[in-house]
Amino acid sequence: MTIPTSSIDQVILGQGANAQLEPPTPARAKRRRFRFVSNGKAMTGLIVLGLYLLFAIIGPWVAPYDPDARGDQLVQPPSAEHWFGTTHLGQDVFSQILVGTRAVMVVGLAAGVIATLLSVLIGVTAGYLGGGWDDSLSALSNVFLVIPALPLIIIVTAAVPEGGDTLVALIIGFTSWAWGARILRAQTLSLRRRDYVEASRANGESTWRIIIFEILPNLTAIIASGFVGTVIFAVTSEITLAFIGIGSVSSWNWGTILFWAQSQQALAQGAWWWFVPAGLAIAFLGTALSLINFGIDEFVSPRLRSMGKTKLKTASGRTVRMRVGFTPVLDNSSTPHTHASPIPVIGGKPTPVNRKEVTR
Repeated sequence: MTIPTSSIDQVILGQGANAQLEPPTPARAKRRRFRFVSNGKAMTGLIVLGLYLLFAIIGPWVAPYDPDARGDQLVQPPSAEHWFGTTHLGQDVFSQILVGTRAVMVVGLAAGVIATLLSVLIGVTAGYLGGGWDDSLSALSNVFLVIPALPLIIIVTAAVPEGGDTLVALIIGFTSWAWGARILRAQTLSLRRRDYVEASRANGESTWRIIIFEILPNLTAIIASGFVGTVIFAVTSEITLAFIGIGSVSSWNWGTILFWAQSQQALAQGAWWWFVPAGLAIAFLGTALSLINFGIDEFVSPRLRSMGKTKLKTASGRTVRMRVGFTPVLDNSSTPHTHASPIPVIGGKPTPVNRKEVTR
């Protein structure tokens, strides 16, 4: 029995010869475009990081005092005149933190960019090309993997004290890419034989186009994680070097503030305002970078978007609340169904379980 095509088109709407693709609505396209920014973790991290970048740019210009200027108010607590108090020389701590933000951000971001570019270039190239390229680049990664970055920075900065923050950023960037390259190589080895990569190769697309448009988008979360980790390591290394007195203690950063606070026994004097603001600045920067990393992970992986949610919406528009011991069945029916956990048996008798409504 043959059914005319027109009958199929009448019975199954939107299918058959007259089927047309429904264009995405502007609202849906807008939500898809700004899905990453709509993530609360990513948005919070971007706002905090943006504030740090703003302070790094305009900090020396908007600082209320010269960070090196001495005053008569020695080791004074926070006040309307000095928001973060003063040091043993009457210097304004708030101005020192504003001016020192630039050095910290420059070292962290520069080292992160250098290390990320090297790890992507070497790791993805080694994993995709294979053969002799893989062996050579893997051997190079193993060599840099065992180079201790912090002792090398101490030796070089002690030998070249005029190198400043730029030298520290270069050393950290060129010694911190090996671990990320190893991870990217392993992931690229897994992706190079996927069906969509084989299809692109069969269509005659160039190697670099396949790497850029087919493989790199699937490595976004790993690349972002490596960048965040390198930035945090670079920031802590810069602060650690300044705290132990390696390099110039006259150029301000958060580690320099902690160095002078420790050398003048701020904790013993009860001058908490001398070191607490710098410590909080370091903690907030690390938190912002971690939140951005979490947001990227949830944006890339659909499974992570629903983790931790206690409410889900069904196709019929009903809201289902997840409860311990109940597994809701999401369907379009008007009456929700739940599967409760087995009734426990105590002393040979079944114990009733209080079944609560899981939808509202």
